[in-house]
Amino acid sequence: MAVSVLLVLWGLWNMLNLPSATLHSRRFEETFKSYGSIARLALFFVLANYVLLFIVKQRVWNRMGNIKKWIVLLLRFVRKWHTPIAILAIAFILLHVVAVFMYGFKFDFTSISGLLALLVLLPVPVSGLFRYKRLDRKWHLRSGLIFAVLFLMHAFL
Repeated sequence: MAVSVLLVLWGLWNMLNLPSATLHSRRFEETFKSYGSIARLALFFVLANYVLLFIVKQRVWNRMGNIKKWIVLLLRFVRKWHTPIAILAIAFILLHVVAVFMYGFKFDFTSISGLLALLVLLPVPVSGLFRYKRLDRKWHLRSGLIFAVLFLMHAFL
């Protein structure tokens, strides 16, 4: 959590101290796209938790015990790092969003889908805290899946 806060503060400080001519340059566009790309990689790692859990639950792996052991081992690793990587991903998403608004928000499909994904992302960490306390009634999973769909639309369409 501390690393994410420091990352956001450092990124915001860097962006706020740029000359205004730089904010509308191709170089700055590459900067906010790189924040988005790093967040995308982190989110794939976070979503791998659910994909691997789905794969392990399939009965086809019961016959292939050795492969299932490796998948379970990978699932344990991904589950252990799910929350810290998700917090880092949120930090990069915040930097991406701030940079996009500084560059200039456009009313096109990519920007609108990104804004919708951000709005759906807001309750995901809160519901994750409730999930940790076993009080969430699957809101973390539901809002996370809706976010994943909107995020994939934003990133690839």
